[in-house]
Amino acid sequence: MDRHATAVWSGNLKEGKGSLDSQSGAIKGLPYSFKARFEDESGKSGTNPEELIAAAHAGCFAMQLSHFLAENGTPAEKLDAKAVVTLIPGTGITGSAITLTGKVPGIDQAKFQELANKAKEGCPVSKALGAIKVSLDAKLA
Repeated sequence: MDRHATAVWSGNLKEGKGSLDSQSGAIKGLPYSFKARFEDESGKSGTNPEELIAAAHAGCFAMQLSHFLAENGTPAEKLDAKAVVTLIPGTGITGSAITLTGKVPGIDQAKFQELANKAKEGCPVSKALGAIKVSLDAKLA
């Protein structure tokens, strides 16, 4: 299975602007820029590749964990996963830190942590991010 997205960029690095489109149409004409990537800590001036990696990582991880929890006989009522991707200018992307809060009836913290760690290691996006540190802080609600 292949999926695709398209980036269009006009201008130089600092003053240029780009837009992103995804195959599904969920992302259409989404703006991105140097400012959005390197200068705007609020994240309000547009998206950037790191934000999109974080969304992909959080989504993939939550789906993988939901599968492991269901296999364990303890399906999740809710998994709230957040990934923070760190970019250090001049160095690159150095990590993705997942924070998870789960509402999972019938499971204890130890088993929840075991399955969350298994999902962190096994989700395809975590595997793709093998060159960086991936961390996990998981707790039950």
